[in-house]
Amino acid sequence: MLQHEFVSAAAIAASVLFILSLGGLSNQEKAKRAVWYGIVGMAIAVVFTALGPGVGGLGWLIPLMLIGGLAGAWLARKVEMTEMPQLVAALHSVVGLAAVFIGFNAEMERARVVATRVAGIDVEGFSAFAATLAHKTPLELTFLQIEVVLGVFIGAVTFTGSVVAFGKLAGKIGGKPHKLPGGHMLNAGAALLCVLLAVGYFNGAGAWTLVLLALLAFFIGWHLIMGIGGADMPVVVSMLNSYSGWAAAAIGFTLSNDLLIVTGALVGSSGAILSYIMCKAMNRNFVSVILGGFGTTQSEAAEIEGEQVSIDTGGVASALNDADSVIIVPGYGMAVAQAQNAVSELVRKLRGAGKNVRFGIHPVAGRLPGHMNVLLAEARVPYDIVMEMDEINDDFASTDVVIVIGSNDIVNPAAQEDPGSPIAGMPVLKVWEAKQVFVCKRGQGTGYSGIENPLFFKENTRMLYGDARGSIDALVPMID
Repeated sequence: MLQHEFVSAAAIAASVLFILSLGGLSNQEKAKRAVWYGIVGMAIAVVFTALGPGVGGLGWLIPLMLIGGLAGAWLARKVEMTEMPQLVAALHSVVGLAAVFIGFNAEMERARVVATRVAGIDVEGFSAFAATLAHKTPLELTFLQIEVVLGVFIGAVTFTGSVVAFGKLAGKIGGKPHKLPGGHMLNAGAALLCVLLAVGYFNGAGAWTLVLLALLAFFIGWHLIMGIGGADMPVVVSMLNSYSGWAAAAIGFTLSNDLLIVTGALVGSSGAILSYIMCKAMNRNFVSVILGGFGTTQSEAAEIEGEQVSIDTGGVASALNDADSVIIVPGYGMAVAQAQNAVSELVRKLRGAGKNVRFGIHPVAGRLPGHMNVLLAEARVPYDIVMEMDEINDDFASTDVVIVIGSNDIVNPAAQEDPGSPIAGMPVLKVWEAKQVFVCKRGQGTGYSGIENPLFFKENTRMLYGDARGSIDALVPMID
């Protein structure tokens, strides 16, 4: 076994690598190196924790680590980018469930230590964790109980909430908000009962209080995320990421693992900040979203007059050949069709013809923060022509052609023009200000939020129906 000093040094090194990894992810060009920082940091963390003092059962631990590593490698190769949001949600659920199991295990060990003290029995032969607890004062054991309650509660909410988020993102659960009769009062009542059960647990009422607390927290997580609509799922994924971080931090306090505390705090705080940023980008109230829509009222969008006018690839190609400036706005439809490489080839030909081509990226395009940026980077689109919404929104009015690929809610003018729209006030890409707008879309259905888009009915908009990849592939040979 390694000495405690080596483990502490490894924890510091891993923590620094994790911080460098997070910092590097803010820049596309540095992101690949940042990911490697995270990989190396996690490898150091796992190895030095497994070989550290007080850790036994390597005969079981090493095979389990190998199985987990192989499962992760298999998932990384199998899962498509379109499935990444639901994969992230599924992984959050695993962290939450781990926090619940560790909390219950810690309580069983604590109960054994307390029982041995009362009976005057030596703790020899107990686990390393129990032996550590045997040296703690009654006050320190009380703090352990607080850590257990927090870990179990946050972990249980994260588990069921992440399972529901996975179901909604995967299309296995409807995207519309669903609440039981009583709505928010049920959540509030369950949370109050959790507080009362925690008080009873602290005062020696027994482990049954912890079990009931976990069951109520499972319900809160399920009901909370069921009450959040599909349009807010990108925020929910980020929020659950934050929850999983705080659950990990609570586990770290329980296990006296400094590295787990630091890592959990990094994930928890960064996830919370990202959720807040995304709420601002969608004009959503942060507290309202995390409480399942608390404080919001239902509104109805105005009726849309007119009809959607279609166009063929020849018409779009003609407009592109005549244009000097082009902006492409990708969305989840591009990810579903796996059209990023076709789009990259189209951009190459347009730029080769001397046209100014750029991308407009909304902060919540797709179903995961940075979803479009990753796809475009994968297709080797130059970083310098991929612009964020705030950088490019004022340029649409002077743009000849805008191509919208699989985007809907993030280009919906109702957000600014219709006070009664459910997305009223949400910052959107003002594509309708361009001279011509071509929308590449499978059919006439609504977006993920279920809201009709007036953009599709405007006079300067034409609809290019069909699979995005097939449509773009057909366009490429027509560009002069």
